[in-house]
Amino acid sequence: MLILLLLLAGLPTYAQEAVHGGPVRALAVAADGTLASAGFDQAMILWEAGGGRPRAVVRWDGGAVNALAALPGGGFASSGEDGRIALWPAVPGLEPLRVLEGHGGPVAALAVRGGLLASASWDGTARVWDLGGGPVRVLEGHQGNVNAVVFRGDGLLASAGFDGTLRLWPGQGVSLTLAEFGLPLNALVALPGDVLAVGGADGLLRLVGPGGGVREVRAGARPIVAIAAAPDGRHLAVAGLGGSVTLWEAASLRLVHTLEGPGLPVWSVAYAPDGASLWTGGTDRRVRRWDATTGRPMGPIETESTEAPPAGLHPQGARVFRACSACHALTPAAGPMAGPHLHGLFGRRMGAVPGYAYSERLARGDITWTRETVADLFTRGPDEVTPGTRMPIQTVGNAEDLGALLDFLEMATR
Repeated sequence: MLILLLLLAGLPTYAQEAVHGGPVRALAVAADGTLASAGFDQAMILWEAGGGRPRAVVRWDGGAVNALAALPGGGFASSGEDGRIALWPAVPGLEPLRVLEGHGGPVAALAVRGGLLASASWDGTARVWDLGGGPVRVLEGHQGNVNAVVFRGDGLLASAGFDGTLRLWPGQGVSLTLAEFGLPLNALVALPGDVLAVGGADGLLRLVGPGGGVREVRAGARPIVAIAAAPDGRHLAVAGLGGSVTLWEAASLRLVHTLEGPGLPVWSVAYAPDGASLWTGGTDRRVRRWDATTGRPMGPIETESTEAPPAGLHPQGARVFRACSACHALTPAAGPMAGPHLHGLFGRRMGAVPGYAYSERLARGDITWTRETVADLFTRGPDEVTPGTRMPIQTVGNAEDLGALLDFLEMATR
């Protein structure tokens, strides 16, 4: 079925951004620079290091993906609304390498240190998982949602939650309240010297020392929902519901830059391994790249392909389909991808590709794909054409682009 995560359709090719099918809730960067982004469209997208082209799109989670973390060896962990944690290799297939289960509510944050993975959940617990298969530590003590976890430099796990407490977990399930602020805390990162940076509902950025001492500065009038530390720990990026991202010098809490976005909530931020650039994602569905030194937008994240389309195929349609190729192959010979292959699309019933794990709604097979039904899908959107599907909401609003895409598919999928 032609359900495509239209990452860039309808955007200028010079845009310094890329698009999800819903708000971007989480970002993570591997040591080689590979960026992972995820969000409310239930998709995790891996972007090639440097060039920023989509390398893979994974649609496995049973709800919104709220949290990502880079794993040792180049893979990623993802989790979210359904409470399961999926461990993915650097080159993901249709299924994760391993699934960690036990949380009774959505997972809000993940953190990795060596062979350990920590998770924060709205079931009121944090958990520490041994990636080698050892026992799981269940950490209870917060009153309400646990929103953030991080490993300090000394190896101790720290957590923050809706109850306004910042806690340390020295072992054996015992927690120490390092600080208490009386309002929900949403974001947490570790800095050198066992300092923790925490942000919450009052818009204040707080640095909490190993002994509990607090320094603070107002980062904005709206709640802070994400914080990232530069690799050397010298700078912080703070994102909030007000729509802008502020960059701070950690030692002095001096404001360095303000990154002006679209005025919509920014849910996620992550630095590149070299600290020279950072990415942001939020409610406008876009992943944006910025110069961390100047505070200016960089780009393009996705560049226009210089390859000519195959002979005889519609060039404009090939350009539109380029955004779809991260999910769908044109031939059955391609390896596993997030979506089924499109060979023989026209005249095929929905949910008919053998061996592909369709959702219950699409497996009904009550639509036959024709030029008219594919056009209807991208005009009204999958939420209208196939209500109940888990697929992201997207349309192709430009009639010329839609016609070109259909012309391309009619030839390329024969």
